[in-house]
Amino acid sequence: MPQQVQIAVNINMLGIEEQKDGSLLAPFLFTVNYTPAIAQISVKGRAKIQGETEELQRILQDHKGQKPPPAQVIQAVSASAIADAILISKTMGIPPPLPPLPTPPATQAAVKADSRYTT
Repeated sequence: MPQQVQIAVNINMLGIEEQKDGSLLAPFLFTVNYTPAIAQISVKGRAKIQGETEELQRILQDHKGQKPPPAQVIQAVSASAIADAILISKTMGIPPPLPPLPTPPATQAAVKADSRYTT
């Protein structure tokens, strides 16, 4: 395993289709690419979107107008797919596709107090 691995995560919403029950179905492809090329993980699926009729129609019209799906849909799909990708990466013995933890801000070194006392 290389000492440094870069991980790129991508999610593509492939479309939105109206279902007979009034809900929407959104096929997606979630990919994780590693550099150097040690692995690639692809999670393909379909998200079922349910809600108020007006909201679903707005999502469908926005899609027809080439607008991206609402952030809530993308976040839900991403959360579910990344959970699967983490399990797959663990099984394969490769680093999980997690964002790096932020480094804590540097704290200023405490000023040393003079500890000599005279009486």
